[in-house]
Amino acid sequence: MAPNDSAQINGETGETGGVPAGRRRAARYVVPVAVAGITAATIGLVPALASTGDPDLPKISAAELIEKIAASDTEQLSGTVKITTDLGIPSLGGLGGSAAGTFAPKGGAEGGEDGGSAAEPTGRLMELASGEHTLRVAADGPDKQRLSILDSAAEYSLIHNGDEVWAYDSASNEAYHATAPAGAAKGSEKGAKGKDRTAPKDLPATPQDFAQEALKAAGDTTSVTVDGTARIAGRDAYQLVIKPKQTGSTIGSIKVAVDSRTGTPLKFTLLPSSGGKAAIDVGFTKVDFSKPAGSTFDFTPPKGAKVTEADESKAAGKDQAPKAPKDARDLKGLGAEPNVIGEGWTTVVQLDTGGVGPAAASKDMPAQAREFMDALGDKVDGKFGSGTVFKTRLVNALMTDDGKVYVGAVTKDALVKAANAAK
Repeated sequence: MAPNDSAQINGETGETGGVPAGRRRAARYVVPVAVAGITAATIGLVPALASTGDPDLPKISAAELIEKIAASDTEQLSGTVKITTDLGIPSLGGLGGSAAGTFAPKGGAEGGEDGGSAAEPTGRLMELASGEHTLRVAADGPDKQRLSILDSAAEYSLIHNGDEVWAYDSASNEAYHATAPAGAAKGSEKGAKGKDRTAPKDLPATPQDFAQEALKAAGDTTSVTVDGTARIAGRDAYQLVIKPKQTGSTIGSIKVAVDSRTGTPLKFTLLPSSGGKAAIDVGFTKVDFSKPAGSTFDFTPPKGAKVTEADESKAAGKDQAPKAPKDARDLKGLGAEPNVIGEGWTTVVQLDTGGVGPAAASKDMPAQAREFMDALGDKVDGKFGSGTVFKTRLVNALMTDDGKVYVGAVTKDALVKAANAAK
């Protein structure tokens, strides 16, 4: 969980405790990743993004670079983004299909199995939760955005133009249509300088989206430095590095490449403390900050396309995917009062479900489901009793046999320690 500590930044010249008010306001854009909210869309870059030589740029402190990000007024851009996921989760294929298949309705041109649309956005964008993807993005202010997921033989596009929202799946020749609510541009969640995001707020898809999730507030549990420069998508960039000072976090470091001219994040990389390749890594391979052509945001359903209106999809319950909680307050809606243990990067949320633990629950599961649960979990015990730790490379959860749940972006040992402390 992301900490909310007082602004204290490790810059190039050492720690600075008395950050001026303007920088403290900017510093709220820099914190540990709100991991629970973004693990659904994590990324890994390919060598195409490698530096072709570190540019020689004027010196800049961490606080100044944070201000530059916060002050960025980029509203027009287009480009290509690479996305890959590596959370270390076992394949879901043995449980009857991929994760994407669970969320995306099937049925081709005849529609989803249960009357939904193959073009419905929530399900399709959930495909970004795993694997490698190439996106084409464009934006022209808060009222015009376009995001396309490119496949080898097909393309899925989501277009917002004024009060119209269209989604189109070329593989099934299905379209989805909705009317943007009045004042949506003013009332929706925004990034720096109040701009709307290109994708739905719970599904970040560009470096800006991920940086805005990760860069919210700096505190005394966080080290923030500037670590040289890089050449990203043909642009000169500074490298901002964010690290936890605490031990026990699953996050090793976060690196954000920031365009030296516009302050726009060009690349976002999250390395787990366990080592290995990036768990979250997103970046532009091509980017252009000029105004996109107006036709970019035009859309008319192709001849013969099946069009589903949002009201129809909502009535069928197809666009009501659950949202990942971003902090302890969001967990109250799950029917359990959360207890927050610790602070900063090692924050753990405790929930008492009032139910049975995984050992008892798994007795009634099919054999394949039990095998999957066993593959994810490690049996542990302590003062709290016994339970199972379910692991990814970022977020781990301890489910005790008496029905309590401890979850956080922390190691297995940190979860056990938190459970013992709460006993």
